[in-house]
Amino acid sequence: MNLEAFQINGKNALVTGSHRGLGAAIAVALAKAGANVGCHGRDPKPGAACDEIRAAGRKTFYFSADLTDSKLCSALIEETISKFGSIDILVNNAGTIRRAPAAEYPAEFWNELIAVNLTAVFHLSQLAARHMLERGGGGKIVNIASLLSFQGGILVPAYAAAKGGVAQLTKALANEWAAKAINVNAIAPGYMVTDNTTALRNDPVRSRQILDRIPAARWGEPEDIAGAAVFLCSSASDYVHGHVLAVDGGWLAR
Repeated sequence: MNLEAFQINGKNALVTGSHRGLGAAIAVALAKAGANVGCHGRDPKPGAACDEIRAAGRKTFYFSADLTDSKLCSALIEETISKFGSIDILVNNAGTIRRAPAAEYPAEFWNELIAVNLTAVFHLSQLAARHMLERGGGGKIVNIASLLSFQGGILVPAYAAAKGGVAQLTKALANEWAAKAINVNAIAPGYMVTDNTTALRNDPVRSRQILDRIPAARWGEPEDIAGAAVFLCSSASDYVHGHVLAVDGGWLAR
C-alpha cells in the first residue's frame, strides 16, 4: 500500500456548505492532505475553516451564495476555476432541513429543500464535470447523502426525498463518468453534532432513542467524516464509483 495515494497535493477543491459543521471539517481535512480549498456558505463572512486552511499552507477563498439560485451555482464553479486555475475535487455538502408533519408540510419548505439538497447538487456536479471532461485527467465528486438516503425519517419528508435522490444521482452520474476517470461517490453521515440535529439533541426522548441505537454509543463529530472524505477525494479511491459510504457509528448495522 502506497500511503502517498491518500495525499492530494496540488489538487484544487471546492466544498459547499463549509462555513461550519461537517463542511468545515471536510475542507480543513482536504487542506491538510494537500489541496487548495475554496469554501462556501450562506453567511456573508467566512468561518474559521478559511483561517485553518491558510494555516496549513494552502490557498483558499470564501464565496457567499444561496444555492437555490442556479446562476450562483455557476458563479461558484467559475470562481473556483478563476482563483485556482482548475477544479479537481467537488464536495457537495451544503444542505438544510425543515421539520413539520407531512400532512401540514409547507410547500415552501419542500421547494427550498429540494432546490438546495438535490437540484444544486446536480447543477454543481454538472458544471464541475464539464470542466473536468474538457480539461481531461478526471476528478473527484463527493456528495453528502444521509442515513435518510436509506430510511424515511420522521417529520422530514422533503429532506428524506432529497437525500434519497442524492444517493441515486450519485449512482447515475458515476455510470456516465466513471470511464472518464471522474469518481462520483457519496458519504452518508449518521447522527452528527451539527446545527441540523440541534432539535433532536435538545429533545431528551428522541436523543436517548437515537443514542441507544448507535452501536458506537455516541453522536458523531464533524471530524469523524474527515477520513472518509480524504479517501474519496484521493487516488486511493480510483476504483470506487457510485458508492454511498455510511459513516454512522454502526447505525445501519443495528
